Formats: sequence, structure tokens, C-alpha cells
Amino acid sequence: MTDRADGTIRVLIADDQMMVREGFSVLLNAMPDIEVVGEAVNGREAVAKVRELSPDVVLMDIRMPEVNGIEATREIVAADGTSKVLVLTTFDLDEYVYQALRAGASGFLLKDASARRLADGVRVVASGEALLAPSVTRRLITEFSRLSDTPRLMPSAQAAYGDLTERETEVLVLIAQGLSNSEIAERLVVAESTIKTHVSRILVKLGLRDRTQAAVFAYEARLVTPG
Repeated sequence: MTDRADGTIRVLIADDQMMVREGFSVLLNAMPDIEVVGEAVNGREAVAKVRELSPDVVLMDIRMPEVNGIEATREIVAADGTSKVLVLTTFDLDEYVYQALRAGASGFLLKDASARRLADGVRVVASGEALLAPSVTRRLITEFSRLSDTPRLMPSAQAAYGDLTERETEVLVLIAQGLSNSEIAERLVVAESTIKTHVSRILVKLGLRDRTQAAVFAYEARLVTPG
């Protein structure tokens, strides 16, 4: 989440198509709370610009020359720790989207998203939430769970999973189903502040960055199955 005094969300746009960069810049700069602070034409430049500009959100195309969006996302998440990555894709079942989520992206948007949806997506990701609609999450996991019948969790992650309480595991499953904190609170009949505490503890125990990674973890741990 941005901590700037004026609350402005600073955005970097990484896409090899000039028309896409210019179009998104015009749309986002028209919003009173969003400012496009830079552009990048490939993943390598995106990583460098993140170091230079420290944007709150990076709009990241997946298919770019030299360094693709997946590798760039991985480098940004590993090195920066504050900039959130919102992946841009042409198709919502793009096989690379799931790889980008595993690399640390906080969600994804279709390139033909409306101006309002684009701006709302930037705001959601900047606030630390995951931009994953339940229906999209199910389709993505259904598509890619077939690629491997074995869990991909590292031994350290498997051990960490055992540290979760029963309620934390329950919350993790609901996160993976795409529910917001308020929706989880309503489902479990507890205060939303209680859910926020559970989410924070889940992320710390599992060594995860945000809710998106938690959702991916839940599917890879087979806590949630497609369907």
C-alpha cells in the first residue's frame, strides 16, 4: 500500500507495444489518485525502472523481448519487496498467467479491461489485496493442475503448512476460493479484524508475500481442488 502523504498510487507500465503503454498511461493519469511515473519496453528495463522509481504497482506484460514478464516479476518481487506486480494478458487462460502468479504477481488483468476496471485493479493490488476473481481462479487452476499430479511444494513449505492452526487452514482455503476478508468473516461468523489477523499469521508462517501467493499455495498443497 502506498504511504505517500497525498495517497497517490505510482504506476510503472511495462509492455513492448507503444500503443498499449500510451493508452494505459492516458487512462490511468486521468484518475485523481493514480500517476504513471514510468514506462518500460521489456522485462530487463522494467526491473531497472523499479529500482530507480520504486513504483507502488507495475503493470507487467507477460510476452516481452529480452526478459519476459514472468522472469521480471520474479526479480522484482525478490529484490524489491514493496512494488506489486499486476500482470497484463490477452487471454485469461494464458498458460503463463499461472507461472506469473507463482513468481509473485498479485493478480492479472486482461488488456481489453475498461478504464474503470484497470484503475480499480491498480487500487486493489496497491492496497495489498489479490486481484483474482473466484471464477477465474478456478479456471486457471483447473487448466494447470492437469500439468502435474504431484504437489510442487518445497519441503520447507510443507513443514510450514503443519504450523497452521485448524482455523488458519480454514481461512487459507477460503482465500484460495477468492473470498475477501469481509466475506470470510461473514462465512465464519467472526469480526473482519479477526480474519485480518489470521491472514497476517498465515502469510508469516508460510513465508508468503500476499494473498495471491497464499491462494497458489493452497492449490499446490491440495487443500483446494479444481471444480
